[in-house]
Amino acid sequence: MNILTFDSTDKLNEAGAGIITGLIQTNRRAVLGLATGGTPVGIYKEVVASYERGLVSFREATTFNLDEYVGLPETHPESYHSYMQSHLFNYIDLPASSAHIPDGNAADLQAECLRYNMLLDKAGQIDLQLLGLGHNGHIGFNEPDHALTGGTHIVTLRDETRQANARFFDSIDQVPTHALTMGVGTILQAKMILLVVRGADKAEIVHRALTGPITTDCPASLLQTHPHLVVLLDSEAGRLFQ
Repeated sequence: MNILTFDSTDKLNEAGAGIITGLIQTNRRAVLGLATGGTPVGIYKEVVASYERGLVSFREATTFNLDEYVGLPETHPESYHSYMQSHLFNYIDLPASSAHIPDGNAADLQAECLRYNMLLDKAGQIDLQLLGLGHNGHIGFNEPDHALTGGTHIVTLRDETRQANARFFDSIDQVPTHALTMGVGTILQAKMILLVVRGADKAEIVHRALTGPITTDCPASLLQTHPHLVVLLDSEAGRLFQ
């Protein structure tokens, strides 16, 4: 485990983007696991800047997103399809056919989970998986539970998760109650995991996840078992490591 703390948001974003673009520069056919939410926005902005400077091309890369809400139209501004278009895909040369996101509007959600797992299996091992961290220790939408699912599955979002995401919607009532998410087993199979955490409100949970007991009550704690985990923290999130 390699934990890096940054005294500015810009430095953290540059470091995160540098890891992603550096991988693509050395392996043009890399498979990237991508995350959404507020945490990666600045990183994606730096990735786009590197692409615009001609430093990197995603023409031969493949991406898989961690998750998607159930029942939210793809065109809804808070769907993760819309998020990825507005923050990354619209600005780089990644072919649309190479960008994969679970379909939260599939008629048969169980079949969609199986389809997504098959796509992941066909693509082979994810080279780099980008992760954020929920306040309750969730990664992707894998919520704390007595047991965790390895592959892509349907999850009922906990109240605290919906409350945390309510800032993106007009009201809590508009936040979906379910999502499709890549499983912890798939996440842990990635060759490298890049965990990015920001803010004083995440200081305790990231410290618990990375130094506390390994338990499904804190799904992110399973990252301690990964052989190539890189953690990027801002100074507020990393205050308990100092």
